[in-house]
Amino acid sequence: MFANGLQGWHLIILVLLVVLLFGAKRLPDAARSIGKSMKIFKAETKDLAGDKSTSHEDAEPVETKQIPATPAPAAPAAGATDQQVADLQRQLDELKKQQAADQPQKNAS
Repeated sequence: MFANGLQGWHLIILVLLVVLLFGAKRLPDAARSIGKSMKIFKAETKDLAGDKSTSHEDAEPVETKQIPATPAPAAPAAGATDQQVADLQRQLDELKKQQAADQPQKNAS
């Protein structure tokens, strides 16, 4: 029954069926994506195959930098903290005023 396998006319029918199902415009994009997928798959299977030393040789070396240790800041005095809070509150109030002043201008335009 299937002793001869696929014959030429079988392949032609398969190609026509694929073109009818997907359309001629989408076939090149599909072929590209399949090719990229196969390339990635081959690369991953080579990595899993066991020759990991050659795969690491191709990789770029990673630069390591050591962050200099910063001394812990001394606890600020209570008065200095209150002053910072007051300054931040004043800046926040100024920003709210600016935003409120800008809002009518945006609504007018």
